Amino acid sequence: MSQTIAVIKGDGIGPEIMDATLRVLDALDCGLEYDFIDAGLTALEKHGSLMPQDSLDAIARYGVALKGPLTTPIGKGFSSINVQMRRHFDLYANVRPAITFPGTRSRYDDIDMITVRENTEGAYLSEGQEFVDDGNTGLSVIKVTRQGSERIVRYAFELAKNNGRKKVTAVHKANIIKTSSGLFLDVAREVAKEYPDIEFQEMIVDNACMQLVMNPHQFDVVVTTNLFGDILSDLCAGLVGGLGLAPGANIGENAAIFEAVHGSAPDIAGRKIANPCALLLAAAQMLDHLGMPEKGTAIRQGIRHVLERNRDMVTPDMGGSGTTDSFAEALVTTLRG
Repeated sequence: MSQTIAVIKGDGIGPEIMDATLRVLDALDCGLEYDFIDAGLTALEKHGSLMPQDSLDAIARYGVALKGPLTTPIGKGFSSINVQMRRHFDLYANVRPAITFPGTRSRYDDIDMITVRENTEGAYLSEGQEFVDDGNTGLSVIKVTRQGSERIVRYAFELAKNNGRKKVTAVHKANIIKTSSGLFLDVAREVAKEYPDIEFQEMIVDNACMQLVMNPHQFDVVVTTNLFGDILSDLCAGLVGGLGLAPGANIGENAAIFEAVHGSAPDIAGRKIANPCALLLAAAQMLDHLGMPEKGTAIRQGIRHVLERNRDMVTPDMGGSGTTDSFAEALVTTLRG
């Protein structure tokens, strides 16, 4: 049975890495059909909106989207497209794996961890932000709810249980921010009691940053609030070689959007040297979500194989002399075995 997904090619290098990724998905015979929808600068030029209603309707219709990097123009009047989609579809769980691959600029060997970030509340709410005192003072409200905390912590524990992971670490700042961060920690402790087979650890965010740099192997699944998760997930990407190897999933009850978390890199757009790995790994997450984990695993193993044995076909940012297309070609050849 076929499954239709919404596909946003994206801006800058987005179309190049998306074409490479779809070529790999087709080689895996996943039974996927694609509805290409507009967002970002392309949508702004064609429809006068960064995120047209027709595109939102398509994502709602299919429940799954694969998204390349988008550009939000700098200046007043433009809000983040990613934030808009997360709020529109209530995509409360941002899931960011950090996995070591060979032949990259990884700082460590054998890292395999996941950051689960609350995606819809916390410090990133536009409500409650204002300037007072003639613009000399900026105010920002941090809003954390019991419901939001419970569902993100439960998501992290269920992810750990379903994937054979042994430990969940709740990262917080409850020692200082006793209300919002304190509530998150209280809820995390309550939910942890329901999963006695999974080790539970709590860690203050500044210590977590230090521990990640000193000994990242002690972490398995990290769950935290919006701002801390945004920072920690990029820190983890740096440990394994950078955002070029960083996929992300945004999961809600009725929709899921999978993406490369790096930017649109307009300075190298059209040169066919963009690294497609982040979007390929996001596609692997999507296949897991769609009930095809063996195909998701095949992509991850195939990437590892290409990075180890086809260095001439790897993109320059990973030390190779290849192109976006040559990487996809090598991966397709590997998958077809």
